[in-house]
Formats: sequence, structure tokens, C-alpha cells
Amino acid sequence: MSRDSFGSRMGALLAMAGSAVGLGNLWRFPYLVGENGGAAFIIIYIILSFMICLPIFISEFVIGRRSQKNAYAAFRDLSGGSAWRWIGLFTIIVPLIVLSYYSVIGGWSIEYLLKSFTFSFSGEESQSVMNTMFTSFVSSTWAPLLAHTGFLLVTTLIVMIGIKDGIEKFSKVMMPLLFFIVIAIAVYSVTLPGAKAGLDYLFTPDFSKIDAKACAAALGQAFFSLSLGFGTIMTYASYVDKKENIMTQSTATAASDLMFALIAGVAIMPAVFAFGINPQAGPGLVFETLPYVFGQMPAGGVVAILFFIALLVAALTSSISMLEVAVAYLVEEKNFSRTMACIVLFIFCWVVGAVCSLSFGPLSDVRISGGNLFDFFDNLSSNILMTLGSLFTVLFVGWRLKKTDVYDEFTNGGDISRNAKLFGVLWFLIRYICPVAIIVIFVTGLI
Repeated sequence: MSRDSFGSRMGALLAMAGSAVGLGNLWRFPYLVGENGGAAFIIIYIILSFMICLPIFISEFVIGRRSQKNAYAAFRDLSGGSAWRWIGLFTIIVPLIVLSYYSVIGGWSIEYLLKSFTFSFSGEESQSVMNTMFTSFVSSTWAPLLAHTGFLLVTTLIVMIGIKDGIEKFSKVMMPLLFFIVIAIAVYSVTLPGAKAGLDYLFTPDFSKIDAKACAAALGQAFFSLSLGFGTIMTYASYVDKKENIMTQSTATAASDLMFALIAGVAIMPAVFAFGINPQAGPGLVFETLPYVFGQMPAGGVVAILFFIALLVAALTSSISMLEVAVAYLVEEKNFSRTMACIVLFIFCWVVGAVCSLSFGPLSDVRISGGNLFDFFDNLSSNILMTLGSLFTVLFVGWRLKKTDVYDEFTNGGDISRNAKLFGVLWFLIRYICPVAIIVIFVTGLI
């Protein structure tokens, strides 16, 4: 049976960009900027994205495309069947854990999109009413479970169709739409009275705010946003044609992700400042603070609809990449049909996600390290598992693979002279700088 693959260069690029662009940009990035000093955090984020995260991204790309296999088989075959194959299994389990709680947030975006269609955010509600609306929803039993189910079902159906006809076609339509919507909101946001304070906050650096914790948050956000450390890029790269330029594809994906995050910041922060809202609102910024802001602004009902459409699309483009990692494994290693693999994984992720959803309500008394089960899975994946996955990846490429093999893949057999000139710097970053940086950030995050 022939292996499915992307049908075009643009399709592959948009799918990879879709994997990277997600809730990490619209939900996580704005509030992290708010909590860590604005522009200075953005500058650190940009530096770390290209010095540390881009080489990690390229490492995953090299593994996936050279092997043309799922993540487990890639590590197994490229390592000659050594114990490294278990790292491949690790990179399959991690995205399933992430998808399980990620789909809960995706369900929230569905709920708030429905609320926006009924114009539930009017100027009459106070900030406290919006907070109560969100708390009441997530702490209930059936409504968030139903939303979680709907989001996971849509994700599963797209992946079930296949790479070219499902993931690629979805990405080709939805990624341009996503950028268009967020740009439109950003243009509108900067025209609001008082918006300049939000732009100053985003783009006037204050390096006194930068410490080890802020750097750890910036790198952690870059990992989360670029989908590093849990096999998605590796899996998508295995469907990319051998003629494509790894450096071009990787840089374009990282740049798209960064651009989208900055546009999202411009879409959100000027509006937040225009209506006197604290930019350090934390994770509740999107679901508690912004609905209040939408209720205050002219044509806010329309803006709310566009924003939550964008949030849902961004969530879906990332969730389908997470599911595909494990689907590829079951299809290629366990001889599952694609349909059966999707059904089995839907059930697994639904059960784990349901537990995460209920941790805000009926299971709220179950605490681990002071947080609920949702917080536990979020912290475990974002701060530990994804970081370890990235560390294992660069160690594998830098110290287990042959340098000549990495060079061959990165330069397309020496045919791309520009990549050949860059290889020395890339190799040094992968072997020495990236592992040290990951370990430092990992330890810092645990302290």
C-alpha cells in the first residue's frame, strides 16, 4: 500500500504552519506577554525562536523526511534498531496527552463562538459577569463535555480523510482565512481610542522585566507554539517530498508562527488597553477579559464572532497534527486501517480529556501539586514532556546520526549550496547550544 503524502509544496507549508499556529498564539502568547513585561519578552522570544527552536525544528524535519516513516519507526530505523526507538514511542504518547486537554480548550472556543453568534457579550455586562459566565460554564458537567466531544470529533474526521484530501485541503482553506481574520481584527483594534498604549506596551522594551523565569517562559512558549518535542513536525516532514528545501520550509513555518503571534498581540492588546483592562489577566484573557472588551467596543458583536472563528480554526489546525502522529504509528506499525486508528484514538483522547474537563467541576477536589487535573496535564506536557522530547531530538540528530547523513538531508545531497554554507553553524547549534539551552531552561522551570 502506497503511503499518503502532501500533494504540493504550498500544502505542506500550510499544514506545518497550521501545526505551529494554534491556541499557543491566540490564547497563550498574549497573556504571557502581559505577564512578562511586553516588548522585552517579545524580543527574547524572537531570539530564542530562531537560535534555539529553529534548529530543533530542523532536527525534527531531518528525522521525519530522511526516514519517510512514523515517529517510532523513524527513531528505530535511523538508529539501527537501538534503544533510541523508545524515544520514538515517547514522541507518539506526548501529543496524545496534549491533544486530550487541548481539545477541552478547543471545546471552550466552540462554546464561545456559539455565544458570540447569539450576541451574548453586550456592553451591559460587567467584567465580573463575564468571569462568572466562564467559571459557570467550565465548572458544569455536560456543556463542556459536549463541546470537548464536538471539537475532538471534527479533528478526528479531518484526519480520517487522509493527508492530501483531509489535512492538506483543510489547511489550504483555513490557514489563509485565519490570517485574514486576525489581521482584520488587528486593523480594527489599533483604530480604537487609547489603543496606542497597547502598542507601546507591545513594542517598547523594558529589559528590567527580563529574568530567568521570563526567559524560561519565552522558550516554553516557543516550544508549545512551534509544536516541538512531540512528533508532529517529524510526522508531517515524513510526508514531504525529498526535493523540498528543509531550511526554506522550516524558516517559513517559524516566521509564519512568529508573525501570527505578533499579529494576535496587536489584535488583542490595543483593545485591552483601550478599555482599561489589566494586560496581566493570565489564561482568562481570551475567555473572560476579551468578551467584556468585545461588549464595550463598536461592532463588538461582529468582532467577537470573527475572533472566536479564528480561535477555533487555530485550535483545529494544531489538533489534527497531534492526532496524525499516533494515527501514522497505528496504521504503519500495527496495521490498523486509518478509520479504525482514528476511532481508537478518539476514544482514548475523549476519556482523558473528559477527566480534564471535569477537573473544573465534579473532580475539582482531586489535586496534584496544588492544581487540578487539567493543570497537571498542561504543566506536565508543556514544562516537562515537550522539553524532554526536544532534548532527545537534538541529542539524537547531533550525537547519534552521522554528520554526513544530516548534511545530505539538509542540503538535498549537496545540491543546495546555500544550505551547505549554513550547515556548520546549524550543526554547532544542534550539538552544543540547543542541548545546553534546553537543560538550563528545563531546570529553571522546575525551580
